[in-house]
Order: sequence, then structure tokens, then C-alpha cells
Amino acid sequence: MSETCCNQPCGSTLKTETYWLKIAFILVGLTIVYNIAEAVIAVLTGYSAESIALVGFGFDSLIEVSAALMVLWRLIEQVKHQNDEAVEKAETIVHRFVGGTFLLLATYIGIDSIISLSQQSKPEETLIGIIIAALSLIIMPLLAFWKIKAAKAINSKALQAEAKETIACSILSLILLVGLALNALFGWWWADPVAALVMIPWLIKEGIAGLKGEGCCG
Repeated sequence: MSETCCNQPCGSTLKTETYWLKIAFILVGLTIVYNIAEAVIAVLTGYSAESIALVGFGFDSLIEVSAALMVLWRLIEQVKHQNDEAVEKAETIVHRFVGGTFLLLATYIGIDSIISLSQQSKPEETLIGIIIAALSLIIMPLLAFWKIKAAKAINSKALQAEAKETIACSILSLILLVGLALNALFGWWWADPVAALVMIPWLIKEGIAGLKGEGCCG
């Protein structure tokens, strides 16, 4: 995992890796806390307001939580075990799990979008929904950016894949807000589900890559 000096980890390399490992813990922890809060608020508000979009948004957050929890376990394994073999084993398991969540997210988006198009469902405007989507659009890209940097520093494909899923969640937030705006301005109710469908090939590609253990942190 680390560079070596006379068969021992270099001091500077260890310092850098330890620093970024701490950063990774913080970022993944923030992702879990934020998405749990987002899921609870979205599902409860969506249920009371009979908003399918909000409930679905909450479901998306839970998918992200499951991926982040697995990455957290992988980071803990790196702290617990000094040998590369144990860390690599955890890395492989988590990377494949995150790949599976990409496919789960693609399936959910596909079903939800097809139902919306077939029923000609207009985006449901709720103040809470708009606030949640706007916050996600600000917070998620920042988390993703720093998670990608941390992933490269600690050489974790799993963390990098989870960061891409965070990017996917921020894109969904953007799609939701743009969909609401286009529907309000032009009556384009179909813009939201069509834009979401465009994301599916990328989600499937990332999912398959994760299941195969592909990807690069360099």
C-alpha cells in the first residue's frame, strides 16, 4: 500500500497516508450523518405530503449510506491491520459492494423515471424538497472532491467509487431542481425523468467496473 525504504514504510509516506486516512474517516462520517438525516427528513416529509419524489430522494440517500458504511468498515480495517493482504481483502469486498449499489441506484432511477413518464407525473414542488436538493447540491460535490483526493492518497478504489456515487447523488439533486424550474417555466414535466434516464448508462458502467474491481486511484 505504501512506498518503502529498506523494506520499511517511508516516514514521510506514512505521515501523508495517516493524514489522509483521518480525512477519509471524517468525510465518510459526514456523508453517513448527512445522508441519514436527509433520508429521514425526506421520507417523513414525503409521506405526509404524499410526495413520491421526496420519498424516492430519501431512498437514494439510504443507498448512499449503505455504500458509505461499507467504506467506513474498509477504513477501520486499514487501521486495525498492518499487513496489505487484510486491507486488500476488505478493499475488494467494499469495492464490489459499492459497485452493486450503483446498479441498485440505476434500477431505482430507471423504474421511477419510466413510471413518471408513463403517468405523465409533474415534479412535486415542496419547500422541504427544494431545500434538501439545494443543500445536497452544495455539500455533496465538496465531499466528493475531497474523498477522491483522499482515495488517491490512501490508494483506495472503494473510496473513489463511493465518491463517484456521491457525485451521482449531487447530479440527481441538480436534475430535481432543474426539473422543477423547467416545469414551472415551460411546463416541461418530462425533463426530470428524461434527464435521470440519461444517467443510467454511466451508473451501470461504474457498477460493473466496481463488481469487477476495476478502476484506478493513481
